[in-house]
Amino acid sequence: MIPSLDPSKSNSHPKSTHSFKGWVQGLRGNNHVQFLQLRTEGKIIQVVAEKEFLGEDTFKQVKGLPQETSLVVEGILQENAKSPGGKELFLHSLQVVGESDQYPITPKEHGPDFLHNHRHLWLRSKRQLAIQRVRSELSFAIREFFRNDGYTLIDTPILTGSIGESAGTLFSTEYFDLGQAYLAQTGQLYLETAAFAHSKVYCFGPTFRAEKSKTRRHLTEFWMLEAETAFLNQEGNLDLQERFVKTVLKTTIERTLEDLKVLDRDPAPLLEQLAKTFPRVDYGEAIQILQTAGEDITWGEDINSDREQILTTHFGTAIFIQNFPRAIKAFYMKQNPNDPKTVHSADLIAPDGIGEIIGGSEREESYEKIVERLKEEGLPPEDYSWYLDLRKYGSVPHSGFGMGLERVIAWVCGLSHIRECIPFPRMIYRLSP
Repeated sequence: MIPSLDPSKSNSHPKSTHSFKGWVQGLRGNNHVQFLQLRTEGKIIQVVAEKEFLGEDTFKQVKGLPQETSLVVEGILQENAKSPGGKELFLHSLQVVGESDQYPITPKEHGPDFLHNHRHLWLRSKRQLAIQRVRSELSFAIREFFRNDGYTLIDTPILTGSIGESAGTLFSTEYFDLGQAYLAQTGQLYLETAAFAHSKVYCFGPTFRAEKSKTRRHLTEFWMLEAETAFLNQEGNLDLQERFVKTVLKTTIERTLEDLKVLDRDPAPLLEQLAKTFPRVDYGEAIQILQTAGEDITWGEDINSDREQILTTHFGTAIFIQNFPRAIKAFYMKQNPNDPKTVHSADLIAPDGIGEIIGGSEREESYEKIVERLKEEGLPPEDYSWYLDLRKYGSVPHSGFGMGLERVIAWVCGLSHIRECIPFPRMIYRLSP
């Protein structure tokens, strides 16, 4: 068993011998002492190799170790506040497990195409180690939040015959003798059925969008958290979203402070933003603010990323934009009884150029209005008979939302491109490795 690198969890005698299995992350030193950075369990421990103690032959072997050689090292684990994890290993012996020859990713500067072509190896770098740990902690915090809040996890299908969003952004495939199947853009429609069984449900998994977009905020495959809650209206839905985002981000930051240091990300400004109430801005008000700022935009248009940035800068924090025009939103969103041209929907827009991280709405519970919207969208109601059944057998007000994981990771880590936030990014120009 590999001992913990957390000094607070170590109760071993200071002179006891420990062994670690890992890979050479880096090596520096002189002709008397070498400091070997060993990557083990995704973390770095410093191994101190002294020539006087090891002897000429073993010291020479250490000094000549190529990057990414795999090793088993043994020695005395001792406190050192300046070392990664607060400890270092004073080396007694080592065993080479696997040799490494001319590892392609060196400390010199590499271009993004080179690094993405070697993504399978780039994941070993310190920055990528830190980003993936943040992703892991954020994913755990999400599941933790919903478990603590009494939600049931529902695994929704990835292959589906129903369209949840725009048909123009679907990946399709032949499905035996049943015609076209699609990679799911959302689990929402299926999640709604489960909400009528369990009241409070969520799903968390891969989502696919065939958008021909090359922006720094888009992937063709990403992970999305979606939640559906029965007997919840629009205001309650926004309250839930704000509490959810603030809780999981604060938890993630607390658990990844050392990783954020590696990324040169000061969490203080983000924590200050999370301490504020997120303003709830009506779509019409947002259009007026943009017009005052000199933007050539009219009511009924979608708000693009540059304009989202203007709005978050105006308010100095993340904001909800709510009550979007009915014509530009999905068929399942509830028509606003106070303004039938709009729907009870909202997007949560993060600052710092991140943009929309959550889209949500109160769902339409009227059978007739759902059928009307399906026809307007050119979608055959018969393909949604199972979904329409929800409006026939005990329909209730209910609401939901979806959050893109990678954009939130970019916000936490202070990253400029979403492709850094997933182990193997899928973009319109990249399908490998």
